[in-house]
Formats: sequence, C-alpha cells, structure tokens
Amino acid sequence: MNPIHINDTTLRDGEQAAGVAFSVEEKVALAVLMDEIGIPELEVGIPAMGNDEAIAISKICQLGLKADIIGWNRAVRSDIEASIACGLKRVHISIPVSEIQISAKFGGDCRRVFDRLRDAVSFAVDRGLFVAVGGEDSSRADESFLLDVVLAAREWGAGRFRFCDTVGILDPGTTARMVGNLARSIPIPIEMHTHNDFGLATANALAGIQAGATSVNTTVNGLGERAGNAALEEIVMILKRLYHHELAIDTRRFRELSGLVAIASGYDVPPWKAIVGENTFVHESGIHAHGVLKNPRTYEPFSPEEVGRERKLVVGKHSGRHLVLNVLEQNGIHLSHEEARSVLDEVRSLSIRVKRGLTTEELINLVPAGRKV
Repeated sequence: MNPIHINDTTLRDGEQAAGVAFSVEEKVALAVLMDEIGIPELEVGIPAMGNDEAIAISKICQLGLKADIIGWNRAVRSDIEASIACGLKRVHISIPVSEIQISAKFGGDCRRVFDRLRDAVSFAVDRGLFVAVGGEDSSRADESFLLDVVLAAREWGAGRFRFCDTVGILDPGTTARMVGNLARSIPIPIEMHTHNDFGLATANALAGIQAGATSVNTTVNGLGERAGNAALEEIVMILKRLYHHELAIDTRRFRELSGLVAIASGYDVPPWKAIVGENTFVHESGIHAHGVLKNPRTYEPFSPEEVGRERKLVVGKHSGRHLVLNVLEQNGIHLSHEEARSVLDEVRSLSIRVKRGLTTEELINLVPAGRKV
C-alpha cells in the first residue's frame, strides 16, 4: 500500500453538522491538539464566511503548526482572496461535477464548470498557493466528464483531486471501480471524501484507498453533515491494525481528542461508537468477561491503552459467576460457588429493575451480611 495522507476536516465539514458551531477558542484548541497528535493536514474552515471564522483560521495559521493548513473555497476569486487574507498557503477549491449539481448551480451549463474552475485555479496558482480541487458529487458524475475535469484542473496547476461521495450513495465495490479507473488515468493524488448516509463512509474511504487513492478526509467522532463522515479514529486504527500501515499519529490521545470534540460540538459520543465509545472496552457478558480475565486478546482486537482507554468489567444482567467472584475477591470478599450463584441471581434481578450494570457498592450490598469483610 502507498503511504496514506490524512486530511482531517473536523474544523470544516465536521462543524457543518446541524447545530454545531465552534468558537474561535475551540477551533484553535482543536487544531493545536490535532497537530500535537500528529495529524499531517487540517482543513480548518471556510475563509469567505468572514467574521469569527476568518479570525479562527488566521489565528491557526499564525501558530506555526507542523500540520499543513488548508481552507475550503468555492471556485470564485473572492473566496481565494479571503483565504490569502487569512494567511493560508493551501486552498481547496470545490466545483460541482454531477448533472444534478451542475443543473442546480450552473443552470446545466457544463462549460461554466471549466470556465469557473480554470479562473479560480489559475488565480490561486499564480499567487503561489497549493491547490487541491474537489469534485462535488463525484460519485454521481458521468465518469468521462469527471476525468475531463480532473485532467483540466491538473493542466491549470491543481496538485490533488478530492473524490467526493457527497450524499453517501456509494458502496465499496462501486467505489473501488470508480476510484480505480480514475487513479489509472490521472497523474495527481486522489483524496477520498465520504459521507455516512448508509453507514458506509469508512468502508468506502478504505475501498478508495485500496483502489489507489493516497489521501483521505476524516472527522473526529465521524462528526459531519447529516449522518456524518469517515471517522478519524476508525480510519487510523484500521490502517494501523488491519493494514499494518504506520502513520506517526499518537493514537493514545484519541480519547482526549474525541472528548474535546464532543464538548465543543455539544454532541455526546454514543457508548457503542467504534474505537472511542465508552463501551468499547467494557465487558459484561459472562463468556466475554471470563475470557478477558484469562487473556484480554480473547475479546479485544487491540489494547485499550492504544487509544487512551481502560478496560472495565461490569457486573450486570449478562454477567457470569467468574466475574462476580473476581470483583468481590478484589474487595476482600470470598464466596463459595453456591453463594456466588445466589448473589448472581440477585445481580440479574436488580440489573433488570434499574436498567443498567451495577456499581461495586451495589454488588457488595447483595452479599449476605455474614460474608462481608
């Protein structure tokens, strides 16, 4: 596999999730933390929005971060000028490429796509900027037309093309075919930008990578418009653990980063969220807990410490005798197997009534008084 470049867009596409509005201070703090963790490129916002958005982007540009900083632009000169005013040296220029998008935005005139893109790319390149071009709705574009757009953008000076599954309608097989055809036909890197409308954002991003894309957009916690985007933590851990691809990213701080984004966005992370969810390394089932007590690898694909989490064993409806005995022994209480069975019955009954696992104190309270320390 070719080296894979992560371009995180939490501060742009992630913030476009309905109801999310980062403050200047939050955007700066998130950029600093992602830079410390080792994310190589950050898409930090839309300079043309002005006001606080422009202030935040300018502040981030002035920090001297190791990460490359890029801003999102429409294919209009005024957007590029706003990016330059913020201090950006890298710009992403988006252009519609599907029939439905061109009809809505350019009255169906495909010629305007090329005219607008040529003007914007040339304007940016002439001012010494690195230019990435994004094909809005690439997944629904005519493939021949899409290729013409990318080749023209490259001729005018673009250095990367973003393949956008704007409404998340691709499946991995179609993604692999479309991106593979494009990768064999163009001389610049392809970047995957996938949405999660059908729950396939991560799978489609990886299919694109396997087909020849060498860059991928991510967002922390999968934050983003509608159903969200490919999650940074998922993409990185899959590349690291399943594909054995090192990215020089400190995954031990993923929990910290996830928590900061959750606070700034106002959206809690679901406990079952892959990699960073609260339940990711929590075991209640009797079979699972028994296995983990003997060898964590029986029911964990990697250690919780790799992503800044800790292993937890929870006593609840699905727990078995081994877990109950283990927790009680850690608290100095030793029961026979028969006594543990009786306590386990009480555990299951109480857990059903309170609709959750039990605390250690609640478990101990179920132990007969004569058996407590």
